[in-house]
Amino acid sequence: MSGDNVVLARNVEGAPASPLHAQTVAFSHYNNLSAQLPLDPETGELVEGGALEQAAQCLENLEAVAEGIGHTLGDVARLTVFVRDIRDLDAVDEAFRAYFPTYVPARTNLAVAALPLDALVQVEALLTNGEGTIPNEPQAGDLVKYVNNTHNAPYDALSSQTVAFSHYNNVTAQLPLDPVSNQIVAGGAAEQAVQCLKNIKAILASIDVPFDDIVKVTVFLKDLSDLDAVDEAYRRFFPDSGIARAVGYLPARTVVEAAELPMHALVQIEAVVSHGDGTPPQEVEARHGLIIEANNTDAAPVSALSTQSVAFSHYNNISAQIGLDPATGELVAGGAAAQAEQACRNIQAIIENVGHTMDDAVKANVYLRDLADLAAIEDVYARYFPGAPARRVVGVSNLPMGALVQIDAIFGNAEGTPPVA
Repeated sequence: MSGDNVVLARNVEGAPASPLHAQTVAFSHYNNLSAQLPLDPETGELVEGGALEQAAQCLENLEAVAEGIGHTLGDVARLTVFVRDIRDLDAVDEAFRAYFPTYVPARTNLAVAALPLDALVQVEALLTNGEGTIPNEPQAGDLVKYVNNTHNAPYDALSSQTVAFSHYNNVTAQLPLDPVSNQIVAGGAAEQAVQCLKNIKAILASIDVPFDDIVKVTVFLKDLSDLDAVDEAYRRFFPDSGIARAVGYLPARTVVEAAELPMHALVQIEAVVSHGDGTPPQEVEARHGLIIEANNTDAAPVSALSTQSVAFSHYNNISAQIGLDPATGELVAGGAAAQAEQACRNIQAIIENVGHTMDDAVKANVYLRDLADLAAIEDVYARYFPGAPARRVVGVSNLPMGALVQIDAIFGNAEGTPPVA
């Protein structure tokens, strides 16, 4: 890693540990925590009981990691909850209230086809890191976290619409809810996608952040066959401004099929957004003048609806990659291991194109059509992610182009993204 920042991977006592991923990886002003399963750290086994007990154990593990690095759950900017049965969200919420009695972070909830170890619940968290990761020199240690809600977007007592810290806004995943009626809008996937994006736009407008400051979008679909309809709606929003259209700017993107979404929605959309002014108090030169840097390379698959890598401040956000050969546009032959190898090659080509290496990875998200393939891809994964970044693994019933594996990642960006001289 160039410059003074370091990728700081840590494990603490009191939470489950794995040789394949660190419990938490800090870079600059965020700690990226690995998704926690409901494992008793003493026995390494799933806790007894149902979704309530499992959710509580996941949150207890996250709390142990946070406290082990000198933080608290009050420093969580975003919480992501995966369940096997959407009906278990009520039990998760009951556990959630005990751990977040006052402040509530941005949040994403969905049901997936499968979770490791047949768990009912998996929870991950993104924590702020006020002191930064420059060795022996605190960075803007007096940063504050900004929480905002607006009546122009759906309100939920168990999540904040947006949580800003340093140079990023974390927006709660938006369902296709009309903010007046709080009901799902009429129509199909296209209409629902439009409403999700309208809600995100309303949230950003409430904090004076342009829609084109979105750096990463994750689209959750109940049925992947709806993607063409969603993409038609997506094109109406991206690019958004004249400047963005002039340069053809599109955020990085991941598309995931969910087993079920809250309120029986067909679509849910999550956004990560740049925050150029940061969250003061900061010195002016630390807050202003940052730009979004979007890059593509022919050495990896190119998409008309996303940019391969979007950097802002100290992070590079990588679009999800499947086992697609960029030369042929086809999935590589072979099984899950071969496809994982190609997906990792694509990520490596993308990150090396912007002057970084795979050692700069802070977080990887792995989606598998069959969780039984996880053992087959681990050797491949370990070769490409030698730093053991934080990780999420979930099972999904379908992936774009019928792929067996999909991986997206977040990398550190030591030099930040200053304006071109």
